[in-house]
Amino acid sequence: MRKFDPDRPWDLTTLPTTMAPKGSKPHAPTDDRCFLGAGDVPAAPKLQEAVATIKNWFRASSLNVLAFGTGCGAIELRPLSTSRFDMSRFGISGAPSPRQANVFIISGYLSTKTLKRVIRSYEQMPNPKWVVALGSCTINGGMYWDSYNTIKVLDLYMPVDVYITGCMPRPEALIAGFDYLMQDIKKGEANGWHHYLENLEWYRDNQKKVITDWDLPNYSW
Repeated sequence: MRKFDPDRPWDLTTLPTTMAPKGSKPHAPTDDRCFLGAGDVPAAPKLQEAVATIKNWFRASSLNVLAFGTGCGAIELRPLSTSRFDMSRFGISGAPSPRQANVFIISGYLSTKTLKRVIRSYEQMPNPKWVVALGSCTINGGMYWDSYNTIKVLDLYMPVDVYITGCMPRPEALIAGFDYLMQDIKKGEANGWHHYLENLEWYRDNQKKVITDWDLPNYSW
């Protein structure tokens, strides 16, 4: 082997072949087009699909949460912002108002009076937006099931994308629920907001059966 000369780059063809282990075989020739091989070259996605995939990835990585806590279940939202759970590492942050939020977390029992405020807050949020029902009371009334004034089936009045069960669900369960929502957003399957627009008359009929003092503005955005 010749000595290293800084003025001359190495010529790999001059390296001795005795450095290879005995019994080794040369690698098969590789394909220049793709590391998957000549028969596995992926087709380029269509422009519209590619843009939608990129948008969904960005949306899933930037969740701005509007928390609507009506009962004890909301207390589990607080630890998410501490250093132990650190929700910001997942791209989750709090939003100061509905206009800056894209995730609506409803925790605690809902009364017929509270439902009106929930609908108003949801409709102020820009599209796309997603709803998370947190805790047994939000999902089915929980321990207040027998109350005449409790909302027991939330998705009759607004779309729900993720249910997180428990009384009360721990912060780890919340993070798992957020992860589930992120995966659905990336796959383009979290479309409750779109379903709300397409079936607005059906939702309105259900809402007005419960809210007797209806004075909400028309949904126009």
